[in-house]
Amino acid sequence: MFMLETINSTAKPVSRAAPPVLVNLSRRGFLSTASAGSVVLGLSLAGCAREEEAAPEPEKSAAEEIDTDELGQEADIMGGDATPSLFLAIAPNGRITMTCHRSEMGQQVWTSIAQVIVDELDGDLDNVDIEQAIGHPRYGDQNTDGSTSIRNQFYRYRLVGGGMRTMLVGAAAAEWDVDPATCRAELGEVIHDESGRRLGYGDLAEAAAEQPVPAIEDIKLKERSEWRYIGTEAPSRTTPKVIRGEGTFGIDVNLPDMVYAVIAHPPQLFSKPSRVDDTGALQTPGVLRTVRLPTLEPPAMFKPLGGVAVIARDTWSAIQGRFALDIDWEDGENADYNSDAFGEALQETARAPGKEQSNKGDVAAALENAAQRITAEYYAPHLSQSPMEPPSATARWTGDKVECWACTQHPQAARSTVAAVCGVPEDDVTINVTWLGGGFGRKSKPDFIVEAALLAREIGQPVKVTWTREDDIQHGYFHSVSAQYFEGGLDADGKCMAMLHRTVFPTISATFEHGVTTPSAGELHLGASDNPFDVPNMRLETGESSAHLRIGWLRAVCNVFHAFGVQSFADELAHAAGRDPRDYLLELIGAPRMFDPTENGAEYPNYGRSLEEYPIDTGRLADTLRTAAEMANWGRALPEGHGLGIAAHRSFLTYVATVVEVAVDADGGLTIPGVWAAMDAGTVVNTRHTAAQIEGGVLYGLSNALYGAITAENGAVVQSNFPTWRLMRMNEAPRVMETRIIESDAPPGGVGEPPTPPAAPALANAIFAATGKRFRRLPIIGANSDRLDLSDAQDA
Repeated sequence: MFMLETINSTAKPVSRAAPPVLVNLSRRGFLSTASAGSVVLGLSLAGCAREEEAAPEPEKSAAEEIDTDELGQEADIMGGDATPSLFLAIAPNGRITMTCHRSEMGQQVWTSIAQVIVDELDGDLDNVDIEQAIGHPRYGDQNTDGSTSIRNQFYRYRLVGGGMRTMLVGAAAAEWDVDPATCRAELGEVIHDESGRRLGYGDLAEAAAEQPVPAIEDIKLKERSEWRYIGTEAPSRTTPKVIRGEGTFGIDVNLPDMVYAVIAHPPQLFSKPSRVDDTGALQTPGVLRTVRLPTLEPPAMFKPLGGVAVIARDTWSAIQGRFALDIDWEDGENADYNSDAFGEALQETARAPGKEQSNKGDVAAALENAAQRITAEYYAPHLSQSPMEPPSATARWTGDKVECWACTQHPQAARSTVAAVCGVPEDDVTINVTWLGGGFGRKSKPDFIVEAALLAREIGQPVKVTWTREDDIQHGYFHSVSAQYFEGGLDADGKCMAMLHRTVFPTISATFEHGVTTPSAGELHLGASDNPFDVPNMRLETGESSAHLRIGWLRAVCNVFHAFGVQSFADELAHAAGRDPRDYLLELIGAPRMFDPTENGAEYPNYGRSLEEYPIDTGRLADTLRTAAEMANWGRALPEGHGLGIAAHRSFLTYVATVVEVAVDADGGLTIPGVWAAMDAGTVVNTRHTAAQIEGGVLYGLSNALYGAITAENGAVVQSNFPTWRLMRMNEAPRVMETRIIESDAPPGGVGEPPTPPAAPALANAIFAATGKRFRRLPIIGANSDRLDLSDAQDA
C-alpha cells in the first residue's frame, strides 16, 4: 500500500464531495422496475453515459449461477463465460441491448462483436443498443490487446447469440405447444411456419427468462452460408456518435466537485525528488495544493512513476503550476543511460555468438562452403505509441471503495493494480471503461489510473489526472530498441543454403522482473523463431541486453523490428543472387507446407493458439505475396527515381504482404506514389473496418519507419512533442492506397496489428530499388529532416 505526502501544509483547502447514493437492484427488482415482462440477459452496468452514478453489481439467483456454468465450461478456449445474461438484454418492445466487454478505441470492436452475437441471435442489427462493460473477471478476457477481440472469442460470441436464440425459440415453442425443432428465428421474431404463427423477441422476453440456459451441444450454430452480418460491411456503431459528440472519452469525464491533477514525473526511471519547492506552484492562480507521489521501486510493473502532483481547479492551471515547481531530482540507477552509446553496444552484442534459440542443419558449415556469403546489420530505436488522446483517468472514493473512469485497454489489470497499490480488495474497485482516442498498447498499462486513485484518496474528492503530450512521449512504456545481425550463404545458383539470425533487445519482461536481460519465447515468436523460410540450414541466436526505460508493447510488438530485419535481408539476398525480389522471396518461402518451429527446437506459443487450429501455412503467406504483387502490377516499367519494394509477414495468426512504391529526387526528396496491401486474416467479420485497419496499420508502420525514434540522454527521454517526435503528415501519405482481403474459411486471425510489420521493410526495399542505397537503420529520415540522407545509407 502506498502512502502520499502533502508537500505544503498551507495549501488551499479543498471541499469534499458528498458521497453518492447507491441503489442496489436485484435481477428481479430490475426487471419489475425497468419494464414488466422484459428479459434482462445482461447486467445493469454504469458505463460512460452517466458518470455520476455508481455501478452496483446485480444479484443473481441460484438458478442463474447454475446456468452460468453451462456455457462457462470451455472458458479457456473461448475467452470466458458464454452465458447470454452477460451480454444481452431484450426489452418488451423488442429492443436489444448488448454489453461490450472489450475497449472501443476506433478499431470498431463494438460493431464487430455485435455483428457476431446478433447474427447468431437472429436479431436485427439496426435494433441494437450497445453499452460498455466495467472491468470485471465475470467477463473473461477483457484485455483489448494483441488483436484478440475476435480471433480469441469468435466462437464464444456465437454461443452467446445462439444460446439466446435457443432460449427464445424454446419459449415460443412452449407457448404454442409445438416441437422447438419446427420453429425458426428470423430478424427478431420466432416463426412457426406450419401454422403461420410468429412472436417478436420482446413478446417472448418474460417467458425466455424462465428457460434454462442451453448446454453447448444443444446450441445449433448457423452454417457459414446462413450468416447475415458476419463478413459484411456493417456500418460503425460508434463513428456517428463521435461525430455528434455523444461518446465519452477518458479526457471527457466530469464529476461533481472534481479537481484536476498534472504530475511532474521523474526524468529518469527510478529517480526521485531530492528537494521540492512548491511556493511558485501554490501562487499560480487556480492551483489548490501539491502532493508528492510514492517513489517507484523496481520492478516498474504497472505502478506509478512517482513525482509531484499539482492539484488545481482546471487542467490548464495545473499545467501552469507544474511549470512553477522547483524540483531537484536525485539520480537513479539509469542516470548514465545514453541511447546512442547503448545502440552501439547493442550492435556489438549482435555481432558476437549468442544463445541458440532454434537450429536446423549446420549453419556454420553451410556458410563456410557457400559460393557467396552476405552479412547485414539492422537497427531500430525505441518508439512511443503516442495515441491521439494521451492517458487520462478520474477517480472517486466513497468510504473505502474507489470508482475510476479511464481510457483503458485492460480494465481488469487496472482493477487489480489499483487494489494492490491502494491496499483494498479488488471487489472494492470499480473500473468504468470510456472510449479511447487510440491505444496501440500504451493504455493497457494502468499506471495513470492508479495515480488518479491515490490522489483522489489523498485529496478526499474526485480527481482527474491528465497526461500531456509531453508526459506521454517522455514517460510511457516504450517499444524496445533492437539490433539484429544476419549472415546468409548462397550456392553457385544464388539459392540460399544458410541463414544466421541474431536478435538483441531489452525485454518487456524487465518491466515485470527487474534485471532480466534475455528475451522471452513470447517475444521471439513475434517474427524471429517463426521465420518460415525453406532454407536447409537456419539458426536463431539471442544476446543479453538490459532495460533502462519502461519497456512495453506497441502495435505488433517485436514483429516490427523482426520483420524489418528478415524481409530487408531477403531483399538483400535477392540482389546478391541477381534475382527479382518478389520471385526470390517466394523461393525463400518455398512450397506450400505447414511449418512447425518446435521441430527446430524453438519454444513457440503461436499467439496462444494451437498449431493444429492455426498452423503456419506457407501457402497462405505466398498467396498474399502474389496478390499484393499483382495489385501493384509488379514488374511494370517505372519512371526514373521510382522503385517498388515488397515484404510479407505472418503475425497474430494473419498473413499480410505489402508493396510500396517510392519516388526519390536528386536531393533525397521522398514521396510515396502508392501502397498495395493484401491480407489473409481467415474469417473476417467486417470487411469495411478490416480494410480501414489495413490502411491505418500500414500508415503507422510507414510513419515510424520514416521518422520514429525515442532517444535518451542521461537517462531522460529527449523527445517531448510532435516537433521532435514526428509523425507522417497528410501530404506525405501514399497517393494511392489499395487493400485486398483474401477470402478464407480459416478461423479468424488478428487484423489490427498484422498490417504494420511489413510496411518498414517494403519501404526500405523500395528505396533501395529506386536509389541503390540500402537503409538498415531506422528511422530512415528522422524528425529533424524532410528528405533522405543518401550519404548515410549503404551502397549495394
